[in-house]
Amino acid sequence: MNKSQQRGTARKSQARRAELIATGRKLFAHTSYDALSMDDIARHAGVAKGLIYYYFANKRGYYLAVVEESVADLVARAASHPELPRAQRVQHTVDGYLHYARNHRAAYRTIVTGGVGSDVQVQAIRDSVRARLLATLAKGAYGRTDVPATARLALLGWMTAVEGITLDWISDPPSPHTDVPSQEEVRELLVGLLRATLETIASLVPQCPAPSLDDTVA
Repeated sequence: MNKSQQRGTARKSQARRAELIATGRKLFAHTSYDALSMDDIARHAGVAKGLIYYYFANKRGYYLAVVEESVADLVARAASHPELPRAQRVQHTVDGYLHYARNHRAAYRTIVTGGVGSDVQVQAIRDSVRARLLATLAKGAYGRTDVPATARLALLGWMTAVEGITLDWISDPPSPHTDVPSQEEVRELLVGLLRATLETIASLVPQCPAPSLDDTVA
């Protein structure tokens, strides 16, 4: 096999792996890890179970690959459209985050809570996404990622509040009469909390003045 053929084979292999992960993202979006067997996954993917084992050592390895892909998508949404004015960028970021959580509920719960039981690898993925989102947040607010410890703690506190509020928002309502806020209402709540957090940081850390969230200021 020449190099051209090898590259073609590698591309096909990568494409097939990507297709399997895409199937997993759809399946795990609203279905828990324990509720899906490898037979279920193979049937939905339209492939033999052995093909999945060719690309992934076991169900857990497949699941971790799906979670990592979901994390990459979530972080990409948060860092997108840097050309927008700051207020629009914040709203766009929070909207994207809430949209992802609402449409990938099981996957979002996995990312936020740490996955299957006390799975150390999934917890590491969770910690990684928090760190990356925190860096994106600091960069957007202050133009740098190396912020003082107090500022970092405050931003982390806001992110923790976002996770808790979002988890509750996407949970099934206890009764049909429960009033569930719209995505726009939740977005405005989170943006308001962020504004208050930035103002609190400014009062405690003079080198981190509160950035304007006025639509007219980039």
